[in-house]
This record gives sequence, structure tokens and C-alpha cells, in this order.
Amino acid sequence: MIDPMQLLHQRDGRLTRELLLEPGGFGLGRVPAKVKPDATTNMVCGYCSTGCSLKVHLKNGEAINLSPNTDYPVNLGMACPKGWEALTVLDAPDRATTPLLKDASGHQRPVDWPTALTAFVDNFKAIQEKHGKESVAFISTGQMATEEMALLGSVAKFGMGIKHGDGNTRQCMATAVVAYKQAFGFDAPPYTYQDFEESDVLVLVGSNLCLAHPIMWERVMRNKNKPEIIVVDPRFTETAMSATQHLAIAPKSDMDLFYGIARILIEHDWLDHDFIAQHTNGFAEFAEFVSTFTIERVTALTGLTEAAIRKFAETIHSGKRVSFWWTMGVNQSHQGVRTAQALINLALMTGNIGRPGTGANSITGQCNAMGSRLFSNTTNLLGGHDFGNPAHRAKVAGILNIDEAVIPNEASWAYNEILEGVLRGKIKGLWVICTNPAHSWIHQTQCRDILERLDYLVVQDMYHTTETAQYADLVLPAAGWGEKDGTLINSERRHGVIKKVRRAPGQALSDFSIFRLIADAWGCGDMFKEWTSPEAAFRIMQQLSEDQPCDITGIQGYEMLDAAGGVQWPFTKANELEELGLSAGDDGFNTPASQPAQRRLFADGRFCHADGRAKFIFEMPKTMPEPPSDRYPFILLTGRGTASQWHTQTRTSKSDVLRKLYPERIYVEINPADSRRLGIRSGEQVLITSQRGELDATAFITPSVQPGQIFIPMHYESANRLTDAVFDPYSKQPSYKACAANVMKK
Repeated sequence: MIDPMQLLHQRDGRLTRELLLEPGGFGLGRVPAKVKPDATTNMVCGYCSTGCSLKVHLKNGEAINLSPNTDYPVNLGMACPKGWEALTVLDAPDRATTPLLKDASGHQRPVDWPTALTAFVDNFKAIQEKHGKESVAFISTGQMATEEMALLGSVAKFGMGIKHGDGNTRQCMATAVVAYKQAFGFDAPPYTYQDFEESDVLVLVGSNLCLAHPIMWERVMRNKNKPEIIVVDPRFTETAMSATQHLAIAPKSDMDLFYGIARILIEHDWLDHDFIAQHTNGFAEFAEFVSTFTIERVTALTGLTEAAIRKFAETIHSGKRVSFWWTMGVNQSHQGVRTAQALINLALMTGNIGRPGTGANSITGQCNAMGSRLFSNTTNLLGGHDFGNPAHRAKVAGILNIDEAVIPNEASWAYNEILEGVLRGKIKGLWVICTNPAHSWIHQTQCRDILERLDYLVVQDMYHTTETAQYADLVLPAAGWGEKDGTLINSERRHGVIKKVRRAPGQALSDFSIFRLIADAWGCGDMFKEWTSPEAAFRIMQQLSEDQPCDITGIQGYEMLDAAGGVQWPFTKANELEELGLSAGDDGFNTPASQPAQRRLFADGRFCHADGRAKFIFEMPKTMPEPPSDRYPFILLTGRGTASQWHTQTRTSKSDVLRKLYPERIYVEINPADSRRLGIRSGEQVLITSQRGELDATAFITPSVQPGQIFIPMHYESANRLTDAVFDPYSKQPSYKACAANVMKK
């Protein structure tokens, strides 16, 4: 038997039990430094990428309530329904409180940690011994703390020899990552949230900001410039309802539209020639390419009128500060990378980047998708480095004091390739951490079949009832937000602190502690002896970031992050505290005297490619992989349902308050013209089918969808029975947003 109390052995002169009772261990831990037991402390929210700060109210050192932080530069005293209920969901009765191990009869039975660790190590090592090191893989998340992601990626790849591991950020942000890397030379969202308030033209593409990121939408509403708000979206969304221009394009025709807009801008010489000449490459080739996207061609492909298209182009030209924003409507596409780059091209050719109120701006989905992108050790080597670069491997090996030979010389398979590897018999064991693919992965029925084919499945989660946990041979109980320490990185590149303010239930552990236990049980714990705590891991991350575009070597620990209201990367050793409105006193950092400066990228016009220039990248658009047919005459769209729902509802469904704010049953939006033709009334039950499956839904008749289109929210368990497993060729991101379907009255 392996004793976890022994495995978390003394590493820095402190007793083992004291180590376990720290934040992230078995017990409640300590009240954050300088916080009285009955006072308040601030921490960033753990839902979406906005990164709001919540003021947590403590009694006897434990959180009892929360309210929005009025001083934080992100949310300025605002919070969405999910944020208000962030503590409530921790008390759900289905929390995973002890490890669960499947017995010979196929039932999951409670076991202790020593038994669970033995099962984990014995089964995965047996698979690797029989099928090779690469026969075990992991799938992680954008929901954990950055320090936990970094430790997982290091333990799995350097210690356990697992080559293939990806994150569920593949489902939301991979497209933006690749688009930025190719165009700018690094995954570098250039903006700050202040840009929402400083633009005079905001272009929102495939982004229902009002529901998906309501606090960002509140920032738009604070804009005093009376901006033009242009929404490009097939649906008449809540955001489109507030727009000054709504371009209801045919699904997946947005790249054609943006190339047509580029042609109009070039025809009228509405360009920033100095910026193009000094800071970009490839414009001449791009101009020649878009010359074929005539107004006649674009109107035919998009379904828009010539007047609407020309007005869009004229509005971009007349704007002094134009910002382009996109979310999943672009990213989750069969050609998402090139569509995102079509938007980037518009910003570059008009010089709308690097200045207040401008930018080609990807809005992230999950609370720590940015942390996953830079530090999870999946698609990037730690710190935004490249697995294929020998100098990068040597740097990382030197900082971690490990043998360079244990670092893979190429990136992992992507999420879909890992699952395909199971089908091909290449992957036999899978470790799923803080994500729920049996619900969220595209073509759900196939995904569940894949999970059943594994020799061994380990699921590490807050709840033992997730759809994926039901398939697990071993469930490891994890602490959630508010029950552990670390940092998250939001959409505008801001590092913010989370803290342990609640006791995790039963024997649930922080993911950080679980990874350390597994490392020791595996026999590679000595490789990670410096990773003694999340803050120690943060210091390691700082070293890894040095001289990278995401350099954070100037951040002086968690206390500074807390005092500053978060810090946007880069913040190097050359940066000054005054930029954050901070000063250092004898007892720490003083409260900012003023709001810190907004920290954008590329203000000097210098990008991350070796020559300092951005690239115009373009490609001929491809047709939708699965257009409507006689059997499936509708285009199915999916997306966010309400501001009170989150992804697979693993957490939001635990709140009585949040459940009252959204429909209990899955529903489908149908245009009135289609409903009349089919004889379907609002509230009736209908059958939705695609080539992959079917589901029952409640009909909701609304003009928010166009004739021939239907919409289903992604949050309900059955939604992904219908979606088509098609992927962008560059980012490998799934195309959730459009496939062929049919609607029938039951």
C-alpha cells in the first residue's frame, strides 16, 4: 500500500501534515496572508475568460458569501449570475469525496487514496509495458489553475513518458492560437478590455457577447463614443438586437464577406499605407488574391445585400478606432484559422492595431484557456516554447534540471487525434482531468463508443456524476475553485489569483496535490521536488517565460498580483511597479493610487516574427462540409443558451438559482415560416435528426433564426448527438456550429 501522507514527504523543512493542511491539501488550510478570519479577500472567478474579481466574505476563515469587487480593472463592480453563484455549486451532493474504483462486477466502489494510486500506476504502467509509452494519453482543461496545468504537463510528459496530451481548449481556442501564431509570430491577443470603451467601431463576429461574456458587454455599454456596433452572425442574437448593423450572413460565409470587404477597401484606397509598408509582409499578394471577390460574388455567397456590404466597408473606413472581435462562431469552423486571419488582415491593412480601441481580438472561452495555451505543455512546450526547437528544449531542461532527452521533440497529437488513436488501437489508457468529453465532444455517440474501447480510463473531477465519470475505471476526487490556490490568465492576458477559502469535501484534493502524489507513486517525484506549492510552481513558470513574448519575470509573487488587481503579460524585470499604480512598502505592496495603465501589444508596430512584421495570410474558402439536403434540409446552429449556463452544466446545474434562469429541457429555435410549413407550434415536442443521431426537443418559434436554420444550445446533454466531427485543418478545432439536420413534429 502507498501512503499519501508519506508520499507528500518533507521537501522544505516542514512537517508532512502541515504540508497537507496548506491550501490545496486535505484540510481547510490557512486564511490568506494579511486577511482577518472574519474579513474579506479578493479572487478571480473560475468560470469564463473575462476574469472578474469577486470579494469573498469570510467567517472563521471560511467563505460564506461573495460580491463583485468594485476596484478590479476587469469588472468594475459587476458580476454575471454564474459569478454570484460560484460558491453555491461547491456544496452539491454529488461532489466526488473519495476515490472510486471499478470492481470486477463493473461497479464503482469507494477506496482510499493508497488503493487508488496503486490502481492508477499499476494499470497505466502495464499498458505502457505492453503497448509502448505512447499508448497512454491525457486530456486536460482550461478550468484548472495555471500552476496545476504546468505540473500535470511536466509530470505526464517528462516523468511518465506520456507523449500525447491535449486540453479541452482545443474545442474553443485552438483556431485563435494558430491564427495569431501564423500572423503575429506568437499566440498574442493584443487588446485590453478598455478597448471596448474606446472604439468608435466594434465589429463582433460569431460572438453573442451579451450572453457569453456579459461583463465584457457591460464594458461596451460604457462606451461614450456612441460607437457603431456591427454584428456578423446568422442569428438575430441578443447582441445583434443592440447592434447598429446586423449582417445576417449565410452560415460559414464570413470568410467570403471579409475578403469582399478587403477588396472594397483596396478599390477605394481606404488603407494605412505607412503601416502596411513598415510593419507587414504579403500585402501585394493579398490584394491580388481578393480582387476576385467582387460584390456580385460576395452577395451571392453571403445572402447579404450590396448596400449592407458597402456600408460595412464604409463604416470601417470612417472609424478612427476600429476593433474586430471574434469568438466561437469563427473558431469552431472547418476553416476557422483562415477566417480569423481574414479579420486580422482587415485590422492590419487599416492600421487598426496597437492603438486604444483597435485590434484583431479573439475573446477566450474558459477562465484559464490562456494558461492552457502557454503553460499546459500540450501544443506548446512550457512557457510558449516549441517542442521542435532544440534551443527551447535545452532551456526548459536547464530550468527544470531534468535530462533533455525526456522532452519530446514534437508536439502532441490533438484531441481528435488522441480519440482517433483509441479507435486505431494506438491509445489504450486515457487520463481525463477536469473535463467532460462524453457530453462536450463533437459527434457524442462516437465519443462514448471510443471511451468504452479503452483498457483503462481515469477521470479526475469535482463531481462523480459527470457523463464521462460514468465510464471511468477510476475516479479521483478533485477540489474546485475556491478550494485551492493558484493563478488564472484571462482573455486580455491578465494573471489573477485564486485562493483556498473553503474546505474541499471528504478526501478531495487539489489537482496540484493529486499530480504530486501521482509523481511520487510513479517513481518520478524527485524530478519535481522544487514544485512544493502552487506559488513555487509560479516562480518556475516565471523562469520558463523569460525572454518570451509572455515574459512575467517582473511579477513579484502572488501578493503583488493581488495588490495590483492582476497583471497583464508581458511584465518583465524591466517593467516598473508604477505602471500598475503600485508602490512597495515595508510590509508589502500598497494599494494602487490610481487605475493602472492599459497594457496593449504591438503599440510599437513590432510583431513576434524574426523580422518584426506581421503576415497577411489567406486561402480560398471551402464549402460547408455538410450542406442541407433533401433528407436533412435545415442547417443546425449551436451555441450559448443563457448567461446562467456554462458549458456542460457540470457546475451551473447544481445551483437552484441558476436553474431558474434557463429552460429545464432542451429546446430548438425554429423560424415562424418553417413552423407554419411544418405545422409546429411553440411548446410542442419535435424530433431533431442528423446523420449521426436524434434527440427530442421543445419547439421555440422565433424570428431570431432565419428560414432553413435551427438553433440548439450546447449545454444540454443530448446536443452533441447531432454535431458533425469535422475539423479545421490547421488548428484541429471541431466545427460545432453548422451541420445538416431535420425537424419533425412528434
